[in-house]
Amino acid sequence: MTEKRKNSEKKEPVMVEQDDSAVTFEAGLERLEGLVAQLESGDLALESALGAYEAGMGLVRALNAQLTAAETRIEILTRGPDGALQTRLAGEDEL
Repeated sequence: MTEKRKNSEKKEPVMVEQDDSAVTFEAGLERLEGLVAQLESGDLALESALGAYEAGMGLVRALNAQLTAAETRIEILTRGPDGALQTRLAGEDEL
């Protein structure tokens, strides 16, 4: 038997800053995990769940941008003098 929850028992989502690009990757990921946990719990009212989803999608976009920037930076750092990508083992000393 399922029990209907009352609207007054629904929890409010964790508030997320509007400028997600200023959040460190680790902090943003932690916030995103918290929002996902709230959404998965089913304890949010519809409007709160929509707000949490929107906030989570904003974090996903910001975190994806940070990962893309890191990948680009790594690629630039691993290009050789001729512009070709060079593969080397992690920890390998520069010659």
